[in-house]
Amino acid sequence: MRENASLSAWRRGEQTVGCWLSLANTYSAEAIANLGFDWVCIDLQHGMVDYPDLARMLPAISTSEATPLVRVPWNEPYEIMKVLDAGAYGVIVPMVNNRAEAEQAVAACRYPPLGNRSFGPIRAALYGGRGYAQEANEQIACIAMIETKEGIDNVAEIVSTPGLDAVYIGPADLALAMGLPVSGDQPQEEHLEMVKHIQSACRDAGIAIGIHTSSLEYTQKYLELGFNFVTLGSESGHMMKNAARELAAARGTQEQQRESTGY
Repeated sequence: MRENASLSAWRRGEQTVGCWLSLANTYSAEAIANLGFDWVCIDLQHGMVDYPDLARMLPAISTSEATPLVRVPWNEPYEIMKVLDAGAYGVIVPMVNNRAEAEQAVAACRYPPLGNRSFGPIRAALYGGRGYAQEANEQIACIAMIETKEGIDNVAEIVSTPGLDAVYIGPADLALAMGLPVSGDQPQEEHLEMVKHIQSACRDAGIAIGIHTSSLEYTQKYLELGFNFVTLGSESGHMMKNAARELAAARGTQEQQRESTGY
């Protein structure tokens, strides 16, 4: 089976940089994946993407060495299984609140006897290659998002869930859970301390830690803090920022301020 290079890097304690895909477009997915990112994540939760789009975008990503990840809309086993069957090499599961929910996500990623994933890797076996059925349990990354009040309270039990490979922090939802105003890349000191608390719990449990950012400044910040995987914005965010900057330069005006979308 094709190696999950990003998961292997995390297990070695190494760092990776990825990009978020929020647009239902095969060309932009292929273009971003071929820039050299370690991984790219198709966002089915908040992105403008549905399953038929995913089925076209994953083969486009496969023209690159980037590991294909998918953030599923919710912690629903059938949704997790379906994106894995389409060829995702890992899932990011939002709003995981406790050990039971983490166990549910892990079980959906693993074939018996380690879980309850149903067998039918219709495209996954084509992408993964020979040995998929035997090796998928070891190569597929199960990643839980800790971003709610309950998730914060239960961080120790979540990160110690057997079979969980990593935690991914959503800064905006984490801010909401803490009663802080949302600003995308959160600047509050108490937010940073909570992020470090979750990071420490992951280190103690021996699993990888990742976080979402929408700027180079915060990507560099979290890499310096030792995060294993950090998102350097999204294709839509890069497009908007560059277009806004160059439009303002062409007109000789100040760049128009925009409401944060988290991307």
